[in-house]
Amino acid sequence: MINFAKYDIILASQSPRRQQLLKDMGFDFRVIVTDAEEIYPAAMPLLQIPVYLAEVKANAITAELKENTLIIAADTIVAIEDKVLGKPRDEKDAFDILQQISGRMHQVITGVCLKAKEKQHSFYALSNVYFRHLSDEEINYYITKYKPFDKAGAYGVQEWIGYVGIEHIEGSYFNVMGLPTQMLYQELIHF
Repeated sequence: MINFAKYDIILASQSPRRQQLLKDMGFDFRVIVTDAEEIYPAAMPLLQIPVYLAEVKANAITAELKENTLIIAADTIVAIEDKVLGKPRDEKDAFDILQQISGRMHQVITGVCLKAKEKQHSFYALSNVYFRHLSDEEINYYITKYKPFDKAGAYGVQEWIGYVGIEHIEGSYFNVMGLPTQMLYQELIHF
């Protein structure tokens, strides 16, 4: 493994899933949660949205940058037929979102921004996720038990609905969790 110990790594994300993935990759880091608004221009192309949002998060904490600091910021969106499915506002919204992805393929796109004092590099990973048809009863069970209100697309791949509902994934499983770990590692080596 490349020695990243000389860097003060900051993860600009409150996602417990991203924090766990980065920890499991062997990184020592600290978390700074930004209060940057996750708003993007309406006409922005789908693949640019999560990259733009990751850059907004990274740029919100540039005051933390010193010579050996590395910021890792990420944002994940879920989309179906070029329509972004955000985090659900309430149970009804979660139900509507899960009904939309039931029996269909949707895309999970994570944008990542790596930022140091003298340079910045951004990239994205895309995964196609195929759900089997979910019954209303299954959707309601999942929402009631797991309360997926902090998750884009109203679900966590690592939770019950992922175990019983996902038929297959084209692309990175960890991207669907919120951080394309293999791609991140490769990009860090070249950064």
